[in-house]
Amino acid sequence: MKSMDRRRVLRGMLGGTALSVGLPILDCMLNTNGDAFAADGAPIPPRFVTWFWGLGLGEQDWRPKATGANYELPPQLQVLNPMKKKLNLFSGGQVFLDGQANNTHFTGVQGHFTGKVTSAAEFYGSVDTLIGDVIGRGTRFRSLEVSCDGDPKACWSARLDTGKLSAEVSPVALYTRIFGPEFKDPNAAEFTPDPEVMIRRSALSTVTEDRQDLIRDLGAADRAKLDNFFTALRSLEQKLDIQLQKPAPLPSCTRPAAPGEQEKLSTLASDAMERHNLFVSLLTHALACGQTRVANLCITQGMSGLRREGEASNHHTYTHEEPVDPVLGYQPKAAWFQSLYMKGLLDFATALDGVQEGDKTLLDRSILYGYTDHGAPRLHSVHNFPFLVLGTGNGRIKTGQHISAPGDAATRVGFTMMQAMGVSLSAWGTGSNRVTSPFSDILV
Repeated sequence: MKSMDRRRVLRGMLGGTALSVGLPILDCMLNTNGDAFAADGAPIPPRFVTWFWGLGLGEQDWRPKATGANYELPPQLQVLNPMKKKLNLFSGGQVFLDGQANNTHFTGVQGHFTGKVTSAAEFYGSVDTLIGDVIGRGTRFRSLEVSCDGDPKACWSARLDTGKLSAEVSPVALYTRIFGPEFKDPNAAEFTPDPEVMIRRSALSTVTEDRQDLIRDLGAADRAKLDNFFTALRSLEQKLDIQLQKPAPLPSCTRPAAPGEQEKLSTLASDAMERHNLFVSLLTHALACGQTRVANLCITQGMSGLRREGEASNHHTYTHEEPVDPVLGYQPKAAWFQSLYMKGLLDFATALDGVQEGDKTLLDRSILYGYTDHGAPRLHSVHNFPFLVLGTGNGRIKTGQHISAPGDAATRVGFTMMQAMGVSLSAWGTGSNRVTSPFSDILV
């Protein structure tokens, strides 16, 4: 096959309704340089993904002593060493309160993610939606939002007109959205795909004939790429199928007394991260196949109720009550959660980096933007925020740097990302959080 339209999808039928499976960017869709689409010369689009973890990096000053490329990741971030060359670590930035109260687990994100701090719980125009207005139009989903702790309100994405968005909490439901009907006939009875039928039959089985016709015409490299892609998709479907199965009965299991409100918010960290990895697979597919160019993943709400199996206290409680180990210099039980989350970020970056798009990977063409709600969580600090940025945004930013800006407005980080993604703003934020200069040293 000499060339293929970049909007090509595989189509099938389930219950008399059209389903579709998006395709990743294949070599036959691109020019000879692998940096633009052959049909019209359009550049391969950038993507923007946000990733939120709660409660910062701990009480001690975690900032590396060295700046630039020759720095060492702090203990809480050591797991990210395999991606260090594709990572930028920002430290030192703060959110200025300008006389307003610090509404803990909210004000920090309100400041650095929307550019302003107010006494009211206003939350409009987050970094991701401003970027999405530039890069995200014309896709099937304007953006996708997911939460791993089961709380649909655990989402920081907010549009200028309607405010905060609600997150999807079920990987099975997200699968159904991605592979469900492309449109609904207004004159037909409403059709809701049955997740059990879709997953157990497999989206791939519904498009078998179209898939075989496509593969027959592809070159060896694109065949191998599709084979790997479809294998990963089928593996994901099998994992989702487990989510639909009823657990085996346990005779020794009895129903406990009704839990208190705080206990209802608590869940095992391992369960949340299992859901995280399912979401990562689904979002990687959606981003690779042009279903969306903007995605937002939150592990938990800011005041995390996640707990370690076998322990009664949760992450949030440990940040307040666990003493700092005098030898280690940090809270080891709280740090366990931080390391678990960062392993999730590594998995996300690795999944994106495993999808080849011409001369770059999907991670290279993306910005994966990690942020949190506090600097020092025990103090509920709005100082020294850590920001973790992976990927070059399609060659628009340099990576492998520690950028230290003690006392600067934390909004400079988001403003830099917006500049890299083509948002036409000469300034962003209000009051002391207003910024006019990005971190130009990393902009290409």
